[in-house]
Amino acid sequence: MIPRVCKRLAEVDFPIAEVSRHAVAEKRFPVPRGLPSTLHHWWARRPLASSRAILMGLLLPDTVDRHCPAEFKEKARALLLGMHGRPSGWDRLAETDEGLRQMILRFISDFASWNNAADEVFLKTARALVEAAHPHEDPLVVDHFAGGGSIPLEALRLGCEAFASDLNPVACFILKVMLETIPRSGSDVADELQEALESIQNELLAGLADFYPKDPDGATPIAYLWARTVVCEAPDCGAEIPLMRSFWLCKKSNRKRALRKMVRKPFNACSWVDFEIFEPDNDNEVESGTVTGGRATCAICGTTLQPERVRAQFRDCNGGANPKFDGHGQRIGGAKIIAVVIQRPGERGRRYRLPTDADYAAVFGAQRRVADLLREWELGDELHLCPIPNEPLPPVGTLGFRVQRYGILQWGDLFTARQNLSLYIISKIISKIYQSEKSQPIAELLACAVSKVADFNCSLATWRASSEDVGDLFGRQAVPFVWDFVETDINGKAYMGVERAVRHILEVVKKTTSAISRTGSVRQADAAKTSLPLPYGIAEVYFTDPPYYDAVPYSDLSDFFLVWLKRTLPDHPLLVDPFDHNNPLSPKIPEAVQDRSKQYEGSPKNRQWFEMVMAQTFANGRQMLSEDGIGSVVFAHKTTEGWEALLSGMIRGGWTVTGSWPIATESVTRLRARESAALATSVHLVCRPRSESAPVGDWADVLNELPISVGEWMKRLESEGIRGADLVFACVGPALEIYSRYSGVETAEGRAVELSEYLEKVWEVVGLEALGQVLGTVGASGQQSITEGALEEDARLTALFLWTMQSTVSGSNEQSDDYVEEARRHNSLSFTLPFDVVRRFSQPLGIHLDDWENRIIEIKKGVVRLLSVEERSRRLFGESGAGTLADEIESGTMSSLQLNLFSVSPSITRGRVRRRMGSGADESGDLTTYHATTTLDRLHAAMLLQASGRTGALRTLLRVERERTPDFLRLANALSALYPRPSQAKRLVDAMLLAMPR
Repeated sequence: MIPRVCKRLAEVDFPIAEVSRHAVAEKRFPVPRGLPSTLHHWWARRPLASSRAILMGLLLPDTVDRHCPAEFKEKARALLLGMHGRPSGWDRLAETDEGLRQMILRFISDFASWNNAADEVFLKTARALVEAAHPHEDPLVVDHFAGGGSIPLEALRLGCEAFASDLNPVACFILKVMLETIPRSGSDVADELQEALESIQNELLAGLADFYPKDPDGATPIAYLWARTVVCEAPDCGAEIPLMRSFWLCKKSNRKRALRKMVRKPFNACSWVDFEIFEPDNDNEVESGTVTGGRATCAICGTTLQPERVRAQFRDCNGGANPKFDGHGQRIGGAKIIAVVIQRPGERGRRYRLPTDADYAAVFGAQRRVADLLREWELGDELHLCPIPNEPLPPVGTLGFRVQRYGILQWGDLFTARQNLSLYIISKIISKIYQSEKSQPIAELLACAVSKVADFNCSLATWRASSEDVGDLFGRQAVPFVWDFVETDINGKAYMGVERAVRHILEVVKKTTSAISRTGSVRQADAAKTSLPLPYGIAEVYFTDPPYYDAVPYSDLSDFFLVWLKRTLPDHPLLVDPFDHNNPLSPKIPEAVQDRSKQYEGSPKNRQWFEMVMAQTFANGRQMLSEDGIGSVVFAHKTTEGWEALLSGMIRGGWTVTGSWPIATESVTRLRARESAALATSVHLVCRPRSESAPVGDWADVLNELPISVGEWMKRLESEGIRGADLVFACVGPALEIYSRYSGVETAEGRAVELSEYLEKVWEVVGLEALGQVLGTVGASGQQSITEGALEEDARLTALFLWTMQSTVSGSNEQSDDYVEEARRHNSLSFTLPFDVVRRFSQPLGIHLDDWENRIIEIKKGVVRLLSVEERSRRLFGESGAGTLADEIESGTMSSLQLNLFSVSPSITRGRVRRRMGSGADESGDLTTYHATTTLDRLHAAMLLQASGRTGALRTLLRVERERTPDFLRLANALSALYPRPSQAKRLVDAMLLAMPR
């Protein structure tokens, strides 16, 4: 075994950049074939690349450590040098222990690629390396928050034993299928699954043919585009308003189709809106949608219904996803088919047509069939599950849920009647397969397909005109309400129906069985309890990804899948709440998520409760580790409050941090710096059980060591491409190495220093180091005071804000391409950060946020927004903008020697100057004071002169500023490096710098 005194590789070095590249690749579209994430949806699932690489770093010793066993080094050299296709230069590297370390790190980074995950050479070498490090028995890897199963699956890939547990029934079901069912069934299960698919398709065809009929000309409808409707409440109108975000059907570069409104106003009858399909020559020909911000606009009279009135109408019809019919099957209201997507025999591509009476007749028939099913259930044994999910949604106000306000109160309300009928039929077919014990593995895999079908076939699935495709419900970690939606035939082949879902599962089965032959152990358990079925001291590695504080409501979200899984696999032992048999849904109360709307044993599930649960969990994990064991905890929350709660639980649980590796795990396409709790990186904290005899640390010694450690770590991270907020939170690891090695930290007076106080110092040190980098001043490691040689508060705040906004995934200046594009679509090109993050930087750096609100920032709903330069123009100069200042400069009324923005010649009237200065002018009218102007004000004025084309005034202003102080040029260069590359602000400051006199 590896001696306890010997450091593991993950404690000393790690290939951050390469592993990050492979981890992000797993989340890019199209998703690589066979990835386990395509088996079943789970939120915040860890990439396999990072899980596999970190695990190897935890399992293998550092060859440079003097305690590293010689036998391991000898075997490792032989294994790596004997690899087929090994990199050139390894013969030379193998001569030293340092070179051997670099060889292992290179192997880890290459093995992180999904293309190599099932490669026989890499698999044999990886397993042999692990065996060389643990020659006596296969190491056990324990994950108490296993979720989607990435960590235990990679443990099996490396030849380890794996124990995975989770509280959530859906998570446990996914774990069982991935870690037990697939490996135990072997490759034969793929053939059985293919046979089952063909049988199911035949049964579905018989059961659904009447409800998804073909067109008389032989064309096949593959998608129905629906719009919910409300009734205009204006007097003498009462027209139906179809609620649509957009009228685009297809918006590809080489092919465009859209809908055009046709208002029908018959004599002496109520008016209505029809549509026609046309091919626009340009985007301007397509009108904007009928609903914005929850407000619906009537196309007949122009009246706007406010959001509360829209919600009130939907509450009367359970969300309005179904059309209303009279007794003869004629539609009289409710949801409306806007267009039908069809495929014609022998033709490529999609075609579009308007709805027909036959389309509505099929829907009417589905509604009647669902009514019959419910009537049969009510007359029969109601102890059995209702055929349509009638379990309640979580209460109003639950994180991630808004649909209840629209009358969607049961899980079945998320589906149209036809969708409910389709899912009921497929679940009944698979439930019959499940009744045979021999066929239960096949049924479990098919149940995963039902979950995938439900995700893409509910009344919250959206039509993507840019790709003519269907977007699933869980594009993000929430259940949002949508106005227009798409419905598909689950037996069709065009979109995510049963066939495509099973194909995805088949790929996962093939990839998994080719690389993993042993099974793991799965248990449904509460990680905070001590009743887990594992003895103390048995595990070699404790590696887990705990819940992100208050970021993801796992249990509430997972009920979407649970209600259909229970109907597909009746009485499955994992699809229950083991703690409350009266609860038809997943456990909510003991779930380790901060949620003040819920209580645990009479107390609110607040931050203190979360810290207590984390402490209990980490204490359990610590006890399960062997004497020489090691742990790793993953976290990716974007608030300092979440980090403090997790770290407090770790330290109280008896752990000390020995390493910290930020790995990019999120796609760059997500909208950066909105009210998101997710970072681009996930920080992997490497930790060891803290010794019972750990000493008490001296506060002064800790503070002296902190800036040196953080400064060195920031340089290392930046060399690996870690940027912005990701870098900030990645610095928590090395900072915690100092604090957590002690049983406690005390001041000279004997006062205990709490973790929260220490973390305040960490944010301060990181902020000072960042300012030192971006503004060219001495950072915290140089022990400079906060104000010494520093620019004014607004410049420091702006620089830190933009520095924190940088993205790890694409680099410092290129990070915001996707952000800017997405922001344009949201009409918000300004930048935002959580208030909590901005506050943590501002306070210790002498920045008072209140002083700058509505001057350079806007604070709203827990979010800080940096005002754009254009917005600052109105605040600095009023409605006249910078033009007045330019006129005065160019006319010579302002002496170039006395030129000072906002300090103007006496010829300027007091009223005009006060209007230009805004709040900067005092009541006395003394305009010669300079206290209201800052370097950032003058820089923004120059940028605005550049934007207005006033080059003469700009050159004069730049000449004076260059002569005045170097701060202006220093700040301009800093902001040029910090502004996102495609932004207007960067274009302005760069153009202004080109005009700067040499």
